Amino acid sequence: MQQQSFYRGLLSRKVLFGATLGGAVAFMVIGVLIWGGFNWAMEATNTEPFCISCHEMKENVFAEYTGTVHDANRSGVPATCPDCHVPRPWIHKMKRKIQASNEVWHKLMGTVDTPEKFNEHRLEMAKRVWDAMKRTDSRECRNCHDWSTMNPERQKPRARQQHLNAMEKGGTCIDCHKGIAHSKVHDRLSEEELEQLAAPNPALAQPVPDSFKEGLVRVEAAEAQAEAKRQEETRREREAKQAAKEAEQKRIDEAVAKALAAQQAKPAGAAAATTTAQPAATPGAAAAASTRGFGVDWKGVPERLITLFYPGQTSMEWTLVGKFHGGARPFMDGDRCFTCHDKETAAMGRKMVTGEKAEPTPPVGKRAAIPVTVQAAHDAENLYLRFQWEGSEHVPVPFVEGGKMDPDNQVKLAVMLATDDVTYASQAGCWGTCHHDLRTMAEPPENPAASGLPLDLSKGVTKYLKESRTEVEEKGRRGAKLGGWDKLKTPDDLQAELKAGHSMDLLRVNGGSGSLEDGHVLEQRSMSGGQGFQGHIKEEGGLWTVVLKRKLVSTQPGDVSIEPGKVYNFGFAIHDDYTNARFHHVSLGYKLGLDQPQAEVNATAQ
Repeated sequence: MQQQSFYRGLLSRKVLFGATLGGAVAFMVIGVLIWGGFNWAMEATNTEPFCISCHEMKENVFAEYTGTVHDANRSGVPATCPDCHVPRPWIHKMKRKIQASNEVWHKLMGTVDTPEKFNEHRLEMAKRVWDAMKRTDSRECRNCHDWSTMNPERQKPRARQQHLNAMEKGGTCIDCHKGIAHSKVHDRLSEEELEQLAAPNPALAQPVPDSFKEGLVRVEAAEAQAEAKRQEETRREREAKQAAKEAEQKRIDEAVAKALAAQQAKPAGAAAATTTAQPAATPGAAAAASTRGFGVDWKGVPERLITLFYPGQTSMEWTLVGKFHGGARPFMDGDRCFTCHDKETAAMGRKMVTGEKAEPTPPVGKRAAIPVTVQAAHDAENLYLRFQWEGSEHVPVPFVEGGKMDPDNQVKLAVMLATDDVTYASQAGCWGTCHHDLRTMAEPPENPAASGLPLDLSKGVTKYLKESRTEVEEKGRRGAKLGGWDKLKTPDDLQAELKAGHSMDLLRVNGGSGSLEDGHVLEQRSMSGGQGFQGHIKEEGGLWTVVLKRKLVSTQPGDVSIEPGKVYNFGFAIHDDYTNARFHHVSLGYKLGLDQPQAEVNATAQ
C-alpha cells in the first residue's frame, strides 16, 4: 500500500505550469503516438504508389514517365514522383503538402478526371512546376545532380558547353530540361514566356569547379586526338581508293597501247580508223591534269574533315525561336553553332533527312551527311581551296518528275565568305542568308513577283541578308510570320550596305558543264560569270574533287578581300545527286585565316 501511495504521489506531483508528472507522461505518450502517426502519414503520402493511386496521375503523367531515363537507366537508380516534386527540407515539405490540398479539391471536383480534361490543363499545371523550380534553383533536381560532380568527359560537346554557360551566367536545370520525364508541352508557350522562363539569374552564377575545368582539358585533348586519327584514316582510305583506280587505269592504258601497237604492226591501211588514238590522252591523265590544283602540292597541305549535313527547313529564324531550337538563348548570348554542333552534324542530318525534325517532305533514301576533306593554301596573291568527298548512288526524289531536281548538274559546290560585320556571320557562317520565307522553306509568300519589288522573283524569294531589310521578324511574336522578304531597303541604302562590306561573297562550281559563278548575297542572290576566280570539278573513282583559285584582294563589289592576321567566316554547301535549292548538304560556320593555327580552316603558305 505504501508503494502504491508513493507512485500516486509521484504521478500527482506538479512539475511544470501546474501540470502533474502523470499528466506530462500521458501527454508525452499521446504526443509520440500523434507524431508517429503524423510522420507515418507523411511518409505514406510521399511514395510513388500513393502518387499514382488516382487514375489521373497513373494514366497520364506516370504513363509518360515510364521508360524515361528517370525511370530506367544504366545505373539502376530511378527518380520517383516525390524525388522530383516534394522538397526534402522539412519546412518546404510542409508547405508543399499544404499546397497539395488544392489538388485534393480538384480531385473531388473532377477537374482533370479524363485525358481530354488533363491535356486541357496540362500547360497550366506544368507552368506551376516550372515556376517553382525556377524560384528554388531547381532544388529537387540538385538532390541528384550537382555541378561539382559533373564529368564533362561523359557529356556531349553541346551539353558541356551549356553547363559551363549555366555556371558562369546563373542558369538552372529547368531553363533547358523541360519535357524530359513527361510529354513535351513547353512548345505551347509564347516566345516571350519561353525567354522569361529560360533567362539566367546572375545571382545563381558560381565559380566553375576545378574538377570540371580539368575534365574539359582532358576531353578536348582526347577529342583532338580522335579527330586526328579520323583524319588519318580518311586520308589513307582515300589514297587506297585512288591507288586502286590509278592501277586500274594503268592496266587500261597498257592494254590500249598494246592494242595500238598490234594494229600498227598490221599491213598499211588495215587499222587506219584507229591511228588517231593517243595513249597520252587517256581519261586518267586528263583527270590528273584537271585536279592537280594550280601547282599547289596538296600532299603537304593540312586537312580538315568537315561533315556537311542535310538541313531541312532550319532557317536563321528557326534557330532563334526557342520552341524550335533549344540553343536559341545560348546563340543570342554569343555561342557559335560550331561550339555545340561540330561533332554531331551527322546525327542532326539524320533527324531532318528522315522527317523527324524540320522537314515536311523527306527525300527518302538521301544520305544524311557528307564527310568532306577540306584543304586551304595561299601564296602572295591567291587563296586556294580543295574539297574532296565520296559520291553516292542516285536516289530519285519522289516530288520531282524524273527524280532529278537539276538534271544538268549532278553536283554543285558553293562557298561563302564574310567578315564579322555581317549579322550572325561570326556565329552561324552563311546561315544568315537562309530565311523562313525563302522558296521551298516553311513559309514562302504566295506570288511574290506581284509585289513589284526590284528583285528577281521569277523563281521565288532567294537568299538575302538582314542588312538588306528594314525589318526581319525573328521570333514570330503575336503570330507574326517569320522573315522579312518584302521589307526591302531603298536602292541607296542597299548600295551603302554593299559598299560597307555588309554582304556575303559567293563562289559556285557547277558539275555538269564545269561552269563557274561568282557573286554575292545582300538583297538577293546575285550571280554572274566566274570572272573573279578559277576552278575545276572532277569525279574519278567515286571521289569528287573541287579545286578553287581566288585572288586574295578584290575590288569587285560584294567580294571579301582576305588579309594576313585576320580571320574570316567560311561556309560551304554541296548539291549532290542532282539536287537544287535547300535540298543540299551544308556546313556549319567555320573560321578561315592565312597562317592562323587557331582558325578551323588554316590556309598555309606555299
